[in-house]
Amino acid sequence: MAQDTAEALPGVTTVDNRIVIKGDLPPQYSDTWISMKVKAALLYRRNVSGTKTEVYVKNGIVTLKGIAASQAQKDLTTEYAKDIDGVKSVQNEIVVSNYTEAPGQTPDEKMDDASITAQVKGSLLSHRSTSTINTKVTTNDGIVTVSGQAKNSAEKALVTKLVADINGVQSVVNNMTIAETISNNN
Repeated sequence: MAQDTAEALPGVTTVDNRIVIKGDLPPQYSDTWISMKVKAALLYRRNVSGTKTEVYVKNGIVTLKGIAASQAQKDLTTEYAKDIDGVKSVQNEIVVSNYTEAPGQTPDEKMDDASITAQVKGSLLSHRSTSTINTKVTTNDGIVTVSGQAKNSAEKALVTKLVADINGVQSVVNNMTIAETISNNN
């Protein structure tokens, strides 16, 4: 993600990524791995609170705790958690409170284009239906342009929906092409 962020900065032509990860990465689909993926997915979304949601995982079962501004926000948090590969089920123990701040940003918290691009890429990688898509993402003044190849129109529409839900995205231009299906009539 650090490399994607640096590459998205204006004027950057190449990035020599020398970041070394210390320690072992959690095994894919382990409880720790799932927890990290769920937390990241919630942080990317504008309609839920990733910072006010605690995520616990045991044997692939995700438990969510915290505070939501509405029942819709609580329900949406569940849906985003369910979308992560390896999640068997979600137990949502989030409390709905009218005192919480609605998600969103003040003008002082406006996201820069590089951060938006990095969040879009992370979101597409973490979603089980778009994790294998090779998508090019560019952002200019909050307008995100995606290109690449989708398997079908539903996958292309899903990419647009996921990108539009990222904090700071003003609009989405989806230039993805749909893969031609090859029929075998022997």
